Amino acid sequence: MKIIKKFFLIVLLILVIIGSVIFFKGYQLYKTTLEQTSLSSKIAEIKSNDTYVTTDEVPNYYLDAIIAVEDHRFKKHGAIDIIAIARAIFSNIQAKELNEGGSTITQQVAKNLYFITEDDFISRKIAEILVAIDLEKNYSKEDILEFYMNTIYFGEGYYGIREASNGYYKKEPKDLNLYEATLLAGVPNAPSVYAPTINPDLAKNRQGKVIRSMVEYGYLSEEEAKNIQE
Repeated sequence: MKIIKKFFLIVLLILVIIGSVIFFKGYQLYKTTLEQTSLSSKIAEIKSNDTYVTTDEVPNYYLDAIIAVEDHRFKKHGAIDIIAIARAIFSNIQAKELNEGGSTITQQVAKNLYFITEDDFISRKIAEILVAIDLEKNYSKEDILEFYMNTIYFGEGYYGIREASNGYYKKEPKDLNLYEATLLAGVPNAPSVYAPTINPDLAKNRQGKVIRSMVEYGYLSEEEAKNIQE
């Protein structure tokens, strides 16, 4: 019995050491990144872009679509969503492949601001979470959603909802109809796959997921969903 206890204590110690090393690498990435460009400076840079739009300049149903399909508990959790992470792990184990992530909208903003080109997945994830915590401390949920829609990639070289709206539909975001808004809300999940000019059928399939999520979480009625037309 003592040998078994000793064995488990050694395994636990090894895991703690490995975990500490991994966290330290992620923390160092976070620290050096923000030393180069502070969060407030990065946000100011994004906001100074001519293509930047506020949440008041897009239809509410576009914002609802983003939350429904990307992070339906966005307004209820902090920087990370433990429930979403657990669900993603369970789903991936069942599928025997990595086909679902548990990143929150806030984590995605952190990645878009700083870590798009970072190759070390584990260190990036830790750094993302630390930046996401800073975002949640210093900005409102509306602010974070606004940063998200201005930094996500929509394919075809379009960054942010204004470029995507202008590029795909030749109109300003405020003029997007429900069909266009739900289609664009689905594109950032995999821009090279869901860009409407590349794979229109797959883009519509993804749009279907957006619409079903909006119904599931109470943003649209079944009747409204059925009446969405191109």
